[in-house]
Amino acid sequence: MSLPAVDYRAVFQALPGMVALLTPDLVYVDVNEDFVRMSGRTREQLVGRYLFDVFPDNPNDPDATGSRNLGVSLQRVLASGERDTMALQRYDVQSAGSAGEWEERYWSPVNAPVLTPGGDVVLLVHRVEEITELIRAHGLPEGNRARVLEAELYTRARELQEVNERLREAHDREREVALALQEAMLPGPRPLEHHLAAVRYRPAVGALNVCGDWYDLVELPGNRVAVAVGDVVGHGLTAAGVMGQLRSALSAASRVAVGPAQALEVLGLYARFVDGAESTTVATAFIDCDAHTVTYSSAGHPPPVLLHGEGTVEFLDRATDPPLGARPEHQARPQAVAGFTHGDTLVLYTDGLVERRREDIDTGLNRLADALIRHRRFDPDALADLVLTELLPPGGATDDTALVIVRL
Repeated sequence: MSLPAVDYRAVFQALPGMVALLTPDLVYVDVNEDFVRMSGRTREQLVGRYLFDVFPDNPNDPDATGSRNLGVSLQRVLASGERDTMALQRYDVQSAGSAGEWEERYWSPVNAPVLTPGGDVVLLVHRVEEITELIRAHGLPEGNRARVLEAELYTRARELQEVNERLREAHDREREVALALQEAMLPGPRPLEHHLAAVRYRPAVGALNVCGDWYDLVELPGNRVAVAVGDVVGHGLTAAGVMGQLRSALSAASRVAVGPAQALEVLGLYARFVDGAESTTVATAFIDCDAHTVTYSSAGHPPPVLLHGEGTVEFLDRATDPPLGARPEHQARPQAVAGFTHGDTLVLYTDGLVERRREDIDTGLNRLADALIRHRRFDPDALADLVLTELLPPGGATDDTALVIVRL
């Protein structure tokens, strides 16, 4: 059976509710019959004329801001190429036959773009629900008012469902970007020549799968290894972008610096030119395999832990300095040295592992020390999993967490 040809102009005119087509310059191209009837204007008073010449704000009442709000919505659609549903607007309409009389009206507009194949906006669909009677229904008996409000809530529920669907699609796309970003900026570490190592990272609950925490392990000349963790303020893609820049900068600085303090000094100077890098905390340690020493420095970060084979822990907290960007002028950063024996374990982590709301930081540090001592005989991979299982909340932490464990 062949389908009849569709007269789209007739369809447009028959659409229920007030519908108008506007150019990107907000000039009426066409209006349907309901728009003409309910607006109190003729087609000649509408088509070809600028929207806000036809429907300006009431100059006598500062509370009548419908025109300004509508202008913002339409510009948003032009800029984004996406539909915009407006909240209920009071929009006073000037009487057609009198220049000095204004009628209080209430409209609920939805504005949508008509796009070219290339994505450019060529027309705007401006649909208006006339709900003045809804507002006036407050003076009706309770039963009538309830029916009108129920209809309005149903309409809003349908539009909210459409918005939620679009948000879910956007979330899926952002998650794909986040996973690719995580893989590019936090790849699994290359095996170290002289040490077993494990790394773990857990994003905060609700932060997609990417965060502002980072880790790095770098082989250095002279039988040395640099280990670092850092924590950018915030979560999600923005923090991850800053994290990627700082991680790369510290990795490069560590390869040429004489020690961790100098590497952090270089990173601090670089961070001054990276938006969002202020207040970042970092801890880095240089392991000298020949001298059996760990040289370390911290920029406002929780202290690394040296777990000794006999079952004691040493918090490396003798070289702590403020976070990146905390000082207006450059100053040399401190560093300190700790000795180790074969079989000891170095642990670096971010604050998501030990900090909890309404709990002193020492409580979290003691919890970490206890878990490390009890599980010290496990290899780094198993030890990392056990520590995360014991220290992170079952439903996930509210802060990002990075963990690096190196068997010395």
